[in-house]
Amino acid sequence: MRSWIKAKASTFGFQKVGIARLTDLTEKKHFEEWLRANFHGTMGWMAYDPERRADPRQHLPDAKTIVCLAMNYYTSPEGIPLSGRISRYAWGEDYHELLRERLEAFQQLIVQTFPGVVAKVCVDTSAVLEKVWAAKAGIGWQGKHSNVITKELGSWVFLGEIILNVELEPDAPQRDLCGRCTRCIDVCPTGAIVAPYVVDARRCIAYLTIEHRGIIPRELRSKMGNHIFGCDDCQDVCPWNTHAQVTPEAAFHPREGTLVPDLIELLSLSEEAFNARFRHSPIKRAKRSGFLRNVAIALGNSQAPEAVPALSKALEDPDPLVRTHVAWALGKINTSEARTALAQHLAIETDSTVNEEIKTALLDDVLKTVARLSPCHG
Repeated sequence: MRSWIKAKASTFGFQKVGIARLTDLTEKKHFEEWLRANFHGTMGWMAYDPERRADPRQHLPDAKTIVCLAMNYYTSPEGIPLSGRISRYAWGEDYHELLRERLEAFQQLIVQTFPGVVAKVCVDTSAVLEKVWAAKAGIGWQGKHSNVITKELGSWVFLGEIILNVELEPDAPQRDLCGRCTRCIDVCPTGAIVAPYVVDARRCIAYLTIEHRGIIPRELRSKMGNHIFGCDDCQDVCPWNTHAQVTPEAAFHPREGTLVPDLIELLSLSEEAFNARFRHSPIKRAKRSGFLRNVAIALGNSQAPEAVPALSKALEDPDPLVRTHVAWALGKINTSEARTALAQHLAIETDSTVNEEIKTALLDDVLKTVARLSPCHG
């Protein structure tokens, strides 16, 4: 059965397969410490029932083995100025849907071929510490950025699991090959990798642009650059990704509008247009309000005067979360047209948070002017 699973995995599009025996995880302690430090931010589901998350046996009675699978999603094109940066994993179709479909088909074939076997499929949304199990199953090792790195494919892999009620010979775990390299830690724009192998999600651009639903702290906005959904910076600099192979899976190649999306165009998306454009895309997870919030920050960081008309119009967006970050962006660009738009809108804005953001933007400009005019004392 073990050999059969190893041979069949590739027919479902998986490039790597590993097997681990289900035992108590020593890594559970590190996960609990991470939760106690509140590094999960507003991702409350991470803290819900950590026992279940750490023990796949709670997903399937009498479970003994976990089959871990990895699918390459790497594609190589890059962006252009005044376009937003979307994480590679979201360039194509929603991987949750594709992986679940493939895993369930594989699961059905297993139980049909081996009568009496019971199997349970887990994908990213399941409460399983999948990166830990992938490392135990020999898929790769967890790098200092916390992602799983494979020798053959680097870290550009999606993970999925099939839990079985039969005991199979496990694979040997991979050795950690990060060595003394700290490129991922050094490159992180917001300092989210607070120690090797430890990520404070509250500072991570991927978390801020996808999972975080509210206002993004001002001190982090300027560090987000033109990232509008996710961030690949720590993976882009990883030496193990130098020879990444382009995925053969067509569904993960860039779909129209995700590779070099025009920021100004994106800012005008209505709810209906957002839903239509990102149907079957991971980007829909951010929802329109979060996505346009990210777009506004990226336009502010561009400091491009040509963005001011679109931002000025967006001050009338029905969502106060969007207007708040649009006001910040106009203050960041800080042309006379931007300041005029802010001052005019201040007279009609009814949301207190947006008003505060506008006043802060205008006050910052006054303080900068005073600083420039003040005599310099050595």
